[in-house]
Amino acid sequence: MSKGRVLLAYSGGLDTSCILVWLIEQGYDVLAYMANIGQEEDFEAAREKALKIGAKKVFIEDLRQTYVDELIFPAIQANAIYENVYLLGTSLARPVIARSQMEIATKENCQFVSHGCTGKGNDQVRFELAYYALKPDIKVIAPWRIPEFYERFPGRQSLLDYAAEKNIPVVQTKSKPWSTDENLFHISYEAGILEDPNVTPPKDMWKLTVDPEDAPNKPERITITFQHGVPIKVVNNDDGTVKTDSLDLFIYLNTIARRNGIGRIDIVENRFIGIKSRGCYETPGGTILRTAHIDLEGLVLDRQVRALRDQFITPQFSQLLYNGQYFSPEREFLSASLIESQKSVNGEVRLKLYKGNVIVEGRKSDSEKLYDMEESSMDVQGGFSPVDSEGFIKIQSIRLKKWGESAFANKS
Repeated sequence: MSKGRVLLAYSGGLDTSCILVWLIEQGYDVLAYMANIGQEEDFEAAREKALKIGAKKVFIEDLRQTYVDELIFPAIQANAIYENVYLLGTSLARPVIARSQMEIATKENCQFVSHGCTGKGNDQVRFELAYYALKPDIKVIAPWRIPEFYERFPGRQSLLDYAAEKNIPVVQTKSKPWSTDENLFHISYEAGILEDPNVTPPKDMWKLTVDPEDAPNKPERITITFQHGVPIKVVNNDDGTVKTDSLDLFIYLNTIARRNGIGRIDIVENRFIGIKSRGCYETPGGTILRTAHIDLEGLVLDRQVRALRDQFITPQFSQLLYNGQYFSPEREFLSASLIESQKSVNGEVRLKLYKGNVIVEGRKSDSEKLYDMEESSMDVQGGFSPVDSEGFIKIQSIRLKKWGESAFANKS
């Protein structure tokens, strides 16, 4: 008798294929779920493989448009970043994947969901917090936290032996001594030889971007137009290419960033569960957009609004994304505040892309008038009289004079 129906987040790789068969061994009816979030994958081959090894049904959902509109672009509006360097590519994708999985699990009357996340990583937290927020009564099977499973499969060779025993097709590829996770926003590399933080990543590891040293010697120039902090148009000033659809626009930015070697980082970060981890990332289009968005805000965003957003919304929004708390009351509150902060972020930014660099060459806004050339000019007096600064300085200096009298008197 079946123990129940399980919807497994399935990648088609060795781990989740073995998990699928193992769950069937344990007495579950297994359904497989795959999310197309822009990774390079033969989805139909994966579907056939899952059915061949015992899945009752296979669901493949194209979530790329939703991913761009609901997660990537709000992250750009927030200038989201973790520990001042990581653009959150893995964690950004998890909410749309988990939500779709829960919708299918509900529709198919699944009492369980399962995933292939390891017991030391962040993703187990991200997926499961999302599962429980979206469907509080769901039961989660996490094989890599079940002693019966991880003791049986202590390493890759044991998984390969199991695959051979159970006739699970294994695609033979050139061995790469690291693991990857890819989606439309980025690709990550970790584990294996990268666990030594002083090992330089080999040149052939990087998949998305050309080596900046090998990028074209001629710069490429583009213009990005934003409305309320969201990119709505990209123009290639060299060949006239124009993109306005959000998904097409982002895919195109990835394309031109990749050929110019843009978006590589190599960091040691702090995982949510308390372990330090070395990771390498490529975030091509996202790096361009974040640079352009930050620059435009300097022109059009009120100083105090920008300060509050930078001090409060950006770090908190980034942290909860990294920690897997997207489906939470605090995220809804932050998102509402974020939308309000972006009302004036309208205009365009001109950029030069050259050998791994995103260089701002100019910006303008026809609707926002916070910048006044005459008021800012050193050559034109405009509506600001220099003598007014004297009173401003006197007021600002009152407390500093008092502090100085006390501080320096004590030293003498």
